[in-house]
Amino acid sequence: MNVLEFTALVWLGSVIAGFLGSLTGLGGGVVLVPLLTLFFKVDIRYAVGASLVSVIATSSGAAAAYVKEGISNIRIGMFLEIATTLGAVLGAFLAVRISTGTIAIVFGAVLLYSAYVAGQPRTKDPLDDVPDPLATRLRLNGSFPTPEGMRHYCVRRVPAGFSLMFGAGALSGLLGIGSGAVKVLAMDQAMRIPFKVSTTTSNFMIGVTAAASAGVYLSRGYIDPGLSMPVMLGVLTGSFLGSRMLFKAETKSLRLVFSAIILLLGAQMLYKGMAGKI
Repeated sequence: MNVLEFTALVWLGSVIAGFLGSLTGLGGGVVLVPLLTLFFKVDIRYAVGASLVSVIATSSGAAAAYVKEGISNIRIGMFLEIATTLGAVLGAFLAVRISTGTIAIVFGAVLLYSAYVAGQPRTKDPLDDVPDPLATRLRLNGSFPTPEGMRHYCVRRVPAGFSLMFGAGALSGLLGIGSGAVKVLAMDQAMRIPFKVSTTTSNFMIGVTAAASAGVYLSRGYIDPGLSMPVMLGVLTGSFLGSRMLFKAETKSLRLVFSAIILLLGAQMLYKGMAGKI
């Protein structure tokens, strides 16, 4: 395979990753890191570096469309970014001191657990429509457009969500996945935010989180321009395509796609990490 063929295939894979990442709020990195390491045999640290650059591109592409449509909750995103940014810096410093096999195992375990939780139907809680005092004080409650009209929602368990976001940020810096999987689950399951709002707000947030840890990877020499450029352009293209489809997509379908993708990739990464093949 020559350089041109390699670049074209990486770009095509990145388009698919960006499309799926935009729909599910994963940011594309959750697909890109296994794609680059398992299929293109790229060192996982360089794959993480390219993934972080692509995550910034995804956030810039898809998030702009979601904010314009009124689905993303900017106040929630900015508030939770305080925790994720601090966690991302910590994770990035840990990443250069941990073996690639260990990173792959952690990555796989996180994805498998995320797939299990995301696959469980969220039960309706009577308190979901009751305003939380702290969320009300911070003005985090909001509404978003649906085919049936505007839907209002209330945010719950703000301290728990904030704590989970610190862990999500640490995973972002460690694994280069933008921590979208953990962010979506924290907002959807802990804070009881509607799934579409969770995915779009995650897309809005991941760029800031990735930028915080990408600087550390850049200083360590783990961001290769020749690899990052086709990845970034492909993910940006895919994220625009995904943003066009999310408004009409059903929440149940999004959950199934989300669970299936991270279950498959999580199993692959866990196996490769434990077998010492990364």
